[in-house]
Amino acid sequence: MSQRYKPNVTVACIIHATSQDKYLLVEEWIDGEQRFNQPAGHLEANESIIQACEREVFEETGLSLKPQGLVGIYQFSASEDLAFVRFTFFVQLNDMPSPTPQDKAIHSAHWLSFTQIEAQQSLLRSPLVLDSLKDYLNNVQIGQRYPLSLLNSDRLTIAQASKA
Repeated sequence: MSQRYKPNVTVACIIHATSQDKYLLVEEWIDGEQRFNQPAGHLEANESIIQACEREVFEETGLSLKPQGLVGIYQFSASEDLAFVRFTFFVQLNDMPSPTPQDKAIHSAHWLSFTQIEAQQSLLRSPLVLDSLKDYLNNVQIGQRYPLSLLNSDRLTIAQASKA
């Protein structure tokens, strides 16, 4: 019998300062190499996908933000043995608050334009950073967005409460 496919479930959040048209990316060092990513990370046990997004945004930027919608759900294989299903959310802000990363793995956070992000393509953590940003620009900004209710995250809370 072959081993069951078990991709990692991750979340990411596009944080857009609309008045300046800048996006918040975090800078991290992975295996000695500089990488840029949206605030992102793994789903943890007993948390909803939306809660995971809020937690990761806070840990990596110090900002307490609630996602406003879903950009998309992406499947990505980094290698034959390492695969991801990534839920990418968005938050639109009027201003650019100063990020203060709480996670020691995050070196810093930067507000960048789409052009600046595109120019750093070789330093992006994965192709999903730019792919999801393009989807955000092509869909969300013209009013096509997926509501958070699509995820039915309240069911997790109800199931946990019934076990208590």
